[in-house]
Amino acid sequence: MPKRAAQPALSPAGQRALAEYAVALQEREDLRPDSLRNYVSDLRQFAAWYEATTAAGQEASTPFGPPEITTPTITRYRDYLQHTCGLKPATINRTLISIKRYCAWAVEGGQIGRNPGQGVKRVGEETPGTHHISDIEEEALMKAVRASGSLRDQTLIILMLHTGLRVHEVCQLKREHLLLHPRSGSVQVQGKRNKYRAVPLNLTARTALETYLVVLPPDSAYLFPSEKTGGPLTERGLGYLIKKYVRQAELPWVRPHDLRHRFGYRMAQVVPLHRLAQIMGHDSLDTTLIYIQATKADLQQAVERIAWA
Repeated sequence: MPKRAAQPALSPAGQRALAEYAVALQEREDLRPDSLRNYVSDLRQFAAWYEATTAAGQEASTPFGPPEITTPTITRYRDYLQHTCGLKPATINRTLISIKRYCAWAVEGGQIGRNPGQGVKRVGEETPGTHHISDIEEEALMKAVRASGSLRDQTLIILMLHTGLRVHEVCQLKREHLLLHPRSGSVQVQGKRNKYRAVPLNLTARTALETYLVVLPPDSAYLFPSEKTGGPLTERGLGYLIKKYVRQAELPWVRPHDLRHRFGYRMAQVVPLHRLAQIMGHDSLDTTLIYIQATKADLQQAVERIAWA
């Protein structure tokens, strides 16, 4: 299988088209750096492939630009990624999403009249049973953090497990974002694209927070300050913190985002999908669907119910 270059060469016109789109993404979209990098990289690969294929048998290639993109061009590129490059369906589908996003932007800006990517189907893939943190694994994690972690760390991990907040949302929390009552409570969160949402707090989360707030210095600007700087705990710092406890709990596969998935998976069993999407801060129900995917253990239990023995 041919290996694609990380930074394939583009014509000057292609470079300008790519640069214009990158600027638009930075100015108009509240994207995380890795998301922005992926969108631009996917488009560069597509643009370079287009220019290379149009140059075959010709003296010069056709420079890449929105008017040159057609639906057959995108489907041929999809086939190229699948059959020539041998990429996984997930990678191909991510690329198609990036191209469709670019085409939608070009339509919005009047560079093309219709979105040529709109009718392009994604590559089918069998969704494997995903691994979620189990009850036993959650207990092991909490045992580890209670054994050696500070009250801040204990509260932080409990909050993540019982609210499903994203890592960057947790890091930016302040005392004034909390609303605590004897039988209810919520936390005001600034999520993706600067959208605010109120996430309800259950009894476990409220109890942990009430205990923690007693020892939190009154002048602390952030709910979970860095023990080194006093400023907000960074995403990297939070990742290191969780890595320390999952290592102690002998759960090396667990990542910070898995705590959010643990909450989403458990909530999907008790609330309708549209309500879960609201709590998780999802714009699309398609994103929320990942929380209703059965784990391998779920599937095993399901087939065992019809066993004869």
